[in-house]
Amino acid sequence: MNYAVYKYEILPGEHIDIDLPQGAEILTVQIQGDQPCIWAMIDTRAPIQRRRFRLAGTGHPISDPDALTYIGTFQLYEGALVYHLFEYARRINE
Repeated sequence: MNYAVYKYEILPGEHIDIDLPQGAEILTVQIQGDQPCIWAMIDTRAPIQRRRFRLAGTGHPISDPDALTYIGTFQLYEGALVYHLFEYARRINE
């Protein structure tokens, strides 16, 4: 196994698919510069797996809360926009 922490940019959208190595552990979501990113501990030799995330602004409806795991919250534009990142419990290619 060859472990490292990698950064993945989060592109705008309600549903976000990110290809990560199998078993990747999401460590945090934060802003770097003006870009929301997640950092994950990965095994660089593991096969890639597509994972789906849900981005919700404060006050936005969430119709499927039981299917989501909370990752973290970040702010844009000096706190004018606050977003909450969740991951869907089931991987896309399972």
